[in-house]
Amino acid sequence: MGKSTIMRQYIRLHYSVSDRSVLYCSCDGAYFASHTLLDLADQFYKTGGKHLFLDEIHKYPNWSREIKEMTDLYSDMRIVISGSSLLSLQQGDADLSRRCINHDIQGLSFREFLLFYKNIDLPKYTLEQILANPWTLAEEVNNQCRPLQYFAEYLQYGYYPYFMQLKNTVDYYSAIENTISYIIDDELPRICKVSVENTRKIKALVNIFANSVPYDIDIKRLSVQSELQRATILEYLNYLDKAKIIRLVYSDYVNAKKMQKPDKVLMDNSNMLYTLAVQVPNIGTVRECFASNQLSFSHLVEYGKNHGDFKVDGKYTFEVGGVDKDYEQIADLPNSYILADDMEFPYGHKLPLWMIGFLY
Repeated sequence: MGKSTIMRQYIRLHYSVSDRSVLYCSCDGAYFASHTLLDLADQFYKTGGKHLFLDEIHKYPNWSREIKEMTDLYSDMRIVISGSSLLSLQQGDADLSRRCINHDIQGLSFREFLLFYKNIDLPKYTLEQILANPWTLAEEVNNQCRPLQYFAEYLQYGYYPYFMQLKNTVDYYSAIENTISYIIDDELPRICKVSVENTRKIKALVNIFANSVPYDIDIKRLSVQSELQRATILEYLNYLDKAKIIRLVYSDYVNAKKMQKPDKVLMDNSNMLYTLAVQVPNIGTVRECFASNQLSFSHLVEYGKNHGDFKVDGKYTFEVGGVDKDYEQIADLPNSYILADDMEFPYGHKLPLWMIGFLY
């Protein structure tokens, strides 16, 4: 996802080449075959080290225990860690909640896709700004490009930045599929203690979601299709959600318990949907996938059930669809909007779907 590049760029921007108070180190290097993180931190601190950047931390065994000890021993040294495995970072042996501030790196927004892929620089907008005055954003974007020209590209291959290196969708989708397989085949058994015998069944579950129109979850039917018990399915769904392969949507997220049945399951992002779908994905599924992904970055997204597709922050209701989508389901609801595909400009409370790709 480019986290290593971001870390190195930050160091170059804020420290000089000759500054020996800063150190970048990848935790999958040969050094750690015969040394520990504590060895590194101790030696670095004694020679004036103040800023230690540790990349690929998830590849170092029992990393959280040593990080915890390092923060206790060297309280005036700033330690920044990064890792590619969400499950590993979430399942750390020691509780670092009081010592660490977590930052998740989201995939590219539509705005970031336009910047990095098309060299079109546009500002981000808050959801409140978009809803209050969508014409401002619409005019600003349409003055620089035709958003619909690029939006379809983004939905298919614009979420992960490594498409810029791979240059074609075949290799890009292969990279995504390999990542999914690695998480299911390696990380779930190793980190979450999932039975290796069940990894094939978990992949079957993921394929069901990637090739289905979003529907109210029927655990009994999923149990039959995947040959897994109800409790086991719910446990695995939570693991897949934490790993950002799927997205669980609840009608009451605040009160949802760990083993409660979600109301809807979507793939985490539209690029993942295009990767795993056997045929061209249902466009309605693609739209909902995009909407839930982008809105969830900084907002609480819940399932709207019979009152729109999504409820956001307990205040706004959104119905997602095409340009001909009507207000029938949300006509009597306050703060309700339609997010419609194939539109360049807003019309009343019907807003172009691509607009929520400008939230970050």
